[in-house]
Order: sequence, then C-alpha cells, then structure tokens
Amino acid sequence: MGKGKLEKFAEMAQLPNVIEYPLSRLKTEKFEGKGKWNAGFFKNDHPIVLELGCGKGEYTVGLARREKHVNYIGIDIKGARMWKGAKEAFAEGLNNAGFLRTQIEWLDRFFAPGEVSEIWITFPDPQMKKLRNRLTATNFIEKYTAVLKPGGVVHLKTDSLFMYTYTCEMVKHNGFEIVTQFDDIYAQTDLDDILNVKTHYEQQWLSRGITIKYIAFIPQAKALSEPEIEIPFDEYRSYHRDKRSEKSSGV
Repeated sequence: MGKGKLEKFAEMAQLPNVIEYPLSRLKTEKFEGKGKWNAGFFKNDHPIVLELGCGKGEYTVGLARREKHVNYIGIDIKGARMWKGAKEAFAEGLNNAGFLRTQIEWLDRFFAPGEVSEIWITFPDPQMKKLRNRLTATNFIEKYTAVLKPGGVVHLKTDSLFMYTYTCEMVKHNGFEIVTQFDDIYAQTDLDDILNVKTHYEQQWLSRGITIKYIAFIPQAKALSEPEIEIPFDEYRSYHRDKRSEKSSGV
C-alpha cells in the first residue's frame, strides 16, 4: 500500500463525518448507530438518503450542497477514494453529508427498517456477465427494501444502455411503480436541479457522446423474480471500469 493511501486512511479516521466499522467487528457486534442516524449522527430529523458505491463522493457532496434539508450518506468499501468527498464536505461545513465505509450487502446491519427515505445508484458497473453483482438485481433490491421507508424511491443514473434496459425490465416485471424515467436525461428542458450533478465519470461519458439514462422507482418488499430477457451488451463496453465498480460495491 502506497504512502498516499496510508495518509488518507489516517485522515479518514479523524474525520467526524465518516463511519468506519470493520467487517470482523460487524460479524460479532451490532452497530450501535443502527436506527439512530438522525439523533446520533446528524442530530436532526431530516430524511436520510444513501448513495451506493459513492466513489469519491461527488454526487453525495453535490446533493448535500443543493438540499440542506436532507441528510446524505455516501457508501463505499474503498476509503482511499471516499476520502476526497468526506474531506471536501467537512471543509465546507456540510453537516448534512456523511460517509459510511462498508459493503452494500451489509446495509441492513447499519440501518433500521424505514430509516432510509431514498437510495441513489450513480454510474455503477453494469455487470453484464454477473447478474447477482448488478446493483439493481433483485437480490440487492431486497436489501434496499429492508431499510427503505414505505414509498421510498430508488434512483438509477447510468451511461449504460444495458444497465438501464435491465433495470427497466426488472421494474416492469416485478410491478414496481415508476416515478420518473428518461432515456436521455439532458434532452429534458425542465430537468430537476438534483439531476444536474455531474460526476467525473459522467462528464467523460458525455464528452464521448454517450447519453445518460435515468429511472426512479418505488420497490416493494415482496417475493421478487428476474425478468427473462436477452439484452445486447453495450458496444462501447469499457471493461477498464470493472476495478472501479467492484471497489465501489464491494462485490
């Protein structure tokens, strides 16, 4: 491990807006902050919104800047990248932005049922060959419904036509309510400001002429099944993103 990462980890450990809870400890002890994020961490009663696989925390910070009445938590397994967003949020005094270092699979160990209002999934690896690793696969949706309040929304913003198509079909197949859906988000003339947050990776895709897709839906806590559909792989497929996404999701 390089010196830079060691320094970042040391600084992360001192930031008050970061929660790091070792997996080994989580397996034997309950996270004491579960169900107490409002009272114990944010010290307010504002809605809690998660960004899964937050990377450098660009979307978490961008949303927190725009909506001071909402608490945002960026979640990622790799602290060296999360460090950037956490440090930036702390420097700006964004008391409504926090960061949790853990794997997405462990969400229900950190959040109580109904504690989360919304979930954002921004530019995940589409995992075209690994269904169970897709962050909108039904096994992940079950994790989300375990912590979302009734009517809680899941947002997907993606460059991948494969990921977008799969998610739309999964939503339709399971009878979820669609809140908003755009095949080309920036073709809209009255776009909500929170959808205008652009991460580094999003700007790269836009510069290559790739359209950005978006769907927001309300999942239901019930028996789920996968749609039986053949979806063409993305032709521009950038496999170099695999390392980034695996680090983000912890899968």
